[in-house]
Amino acid sequence: MSDTDSFIEEVTEEVRRDRLFKLMKKYGWIAIALVILLVGGAAYNEWRKARDQAAAEAMGDAILAAFQLDDPARRAEALAGIAAPGDARAIVAMLAANDAQEAGQTDQALSMLAQIANDSDIAERYRHLAELKIMLISAGSLAPEERLSRLAPLAAPGAPYRLLAEEQMAIAEIDAGQEQQALDRLRAIIDDDAATTGLRRRATQLIVALGGEPNPA
Repeated sequence: MSDTDSFIEEVTEEVRRDRLFKLMKKYGWIAIALVILLVGGAAYNEWRKARDQAAAEAMGDAILAAFQLDDPARRAEALAGIAAPGDARAIVAMLAANDAQEAGQTDQALSMLAQIANDSDIAERYRHLAELKIMLISAGSLAPEERLSRLAPLAAPGAPYRLLAEEQMAIAEIDAGQEQQALDRLRAIIDDDAATTGLRRRATQLIVALGGEPNPA
């Protein structure tokens, strides 16, 4: 390599360094800000995970402590006092409602379930389950027509507990004296691929109790 080539290469290198230095001087703060954001974001995520884990552990400990109580009324009271976030609130409330019902506090159990059923912030599967439990508890006190009206949305196509709602609708139809509609509904349950063995067995028993045949054909 000649002295001229070497000189040109050195000059070119210096120009590159000078250009890089100017770019760093002009835009270096952006890189620093990105690093700060990345580090800060990672730290915040770790703090949030630790906070959520601590809250979940505290909630789990509170539930376990409630389960240690022998009296269902005291269990219901302890569970009702647990502050649970999001859908976990529905689960805790339904546990409390079960204990309240066991303790003979039916109105309190229904109130707890109604709060979940009417809470639009709760996932549909929990709202439908709460409403279905309300229908089960209230079967003897609500008119069959009202039960059918409230169960209809739960039996809509794609609903999470569609077939269980259909079963309760058949029982309401029997109570309303609509035996043929009940038989048709029960047979449809038996023929549904999504029906469980237990549900098919209960539907068959109801059909037989009504004097019908599970498969008329």
